[in-house]
Amino acid sequence: MTARLPKRLAALLCGPLLTAPALAQQAAEPVRAIAQRFLETEAAGLPGQVQVSVGELDPGNRLPPCAELAAFFPAGARAWGQTNVGIRCDSPVTWTVYLPARVEVLAQYVVLARALRPGQIVGPDDVRLERGDLAALPDNVLTDPVQAIGHHARIAVAAGAAVRATHLRLPQAVRQGQDVRVVSRGAGFTVSTEGRALNAAAEGETVRVRLPDGQTVSGIARHGGEVEIPR
Repeated sequence: MTARLPKRLAALLCGPLLTAPALAQQAAEPVRAIAQRFLETEAAGLPGQVQVSVGELDPGNRLPPCAELAAFFPAGARAWGQTNVGIRCDSPVTWTVYLPARVEVLAQYVVLARALRPGQIVGPDDVRLERGDLAALPDNVLTDPVQAIGHHARIAVAAGAAVRATHLRLPQAVRQGQDVRVVSRGAGFTVSTEGRALNAAAEGETVRVRLPDGQTVSGIARHGGEVEIPR
């Protein structure tokens, strides 16, 4: 004969199995939202129309809910083109996730209306402006026809190509061995230091700079002996 449990005891034993709530997890939208705001702040001041899009956190994640979220850039990332944003939880637990993101910078840039021959002088009819995503183009694409007109072509370039500083024989903005000002700009701030250029570069070209502590960085040459470090 099988013993029967009292109804109250049976309910206590079976109840938790039937009513136990699912484990709490981090909501996806707050994580995406803080990454979106972070990128919009970092991209403030870029030329043209900026469009930011951020991927979603897996809604099935097993992360504990967070009360204090903070966004940051992983090493080498910046608010430009395809990038990543780190999201760190500081309280009440600690965890870190990374979301894919894209920053588009829609603006005008210079393209060739006709092919260029090596040594040819660029005239007003040789170039035109188009609009597109600067972040999808090389860093040294020219954005004003004045930057190209009157200069000799360094190499042959096909019609329709975006005009880059390296396509032309442009005057040096930075000389090798020159003392330069290294500048990094962000939303509402500017950080600068001094350094020495390790190579010559025209406006918009890449220049390597040795800082006083011996570290070497790469940036974009600007007129006036300034080197801009991309964010």
